[in-house]
Amino acid sequence: MIEGAQHFPDYLDATAQSALLADLRRVVAEAPLYTPTMPRTGKPLSVRMTNCGALGWLTDKSGGYRYQATHPETGQPWPAIPASLLQLWSNVASGAPAPEACLINFYADRTKMGLHVDRDEETLDAPVVSVSLGDDAWFRIGGLDRRDKTERVLLRSGDVFVMGGSARLAYHGIDRILPGTSMLLKGGGRINLTLRRVTRPA
Repeated sequence: MIEGAQHFPDYLDATAQSALLADLRRVVAEAPLYTPTMPRTGKPLSVRMTNCGALGWLTDKSGGYRYQATHPETGQPWPAIPASLLQLWSNVASGAPAPEACLINFYADRTKMGLHVDRDEETLDAPVVSVSLGDDAWFRIGGLDRRDKTERVLLRSGDVFVMGGSARLAYHGIDRILPGTSMLLKGGGRINLTLRRVTRPA
């Protein structure tokens, strides 16, 4: 695996996962999940999403990929990032400036995400920290070129994955979800939380 990629299996135990899920339900009550669309084409993405933090990542036909401080449908500011996630960031991204955005993606049984790079941020010095909840997923990570060799990593509920250093701009995606592999979400599916620093520290 590319330098800077770190997998922390079972980082959150069952109790911590349930507590985090309760925090996320409060977030979604304020900032409902919605279906984003691709720039230019307006084609819907297969994931439903929302955000918490000072900034939220979004995409739509008219504005493209970007960060903004308000929910695109309600017009309200995003809810704060839960304290438990801020502590997790401090533990696995020690020394990095505090995250400003937490993208919340919900993957249904057949949802996938193609290889992509997270580079819409003003600063790329801080890592991207990902938290998995719910059903298992096959995560794919490669190198700095789309044509580089990739490998698969099985992400389970409670796992944390960090992409820093050289891995910060590595191509990655989700091949598929494995339905019925977790009982955390009553209706099944997977939640992925992606913590990111967006702006350069003052």
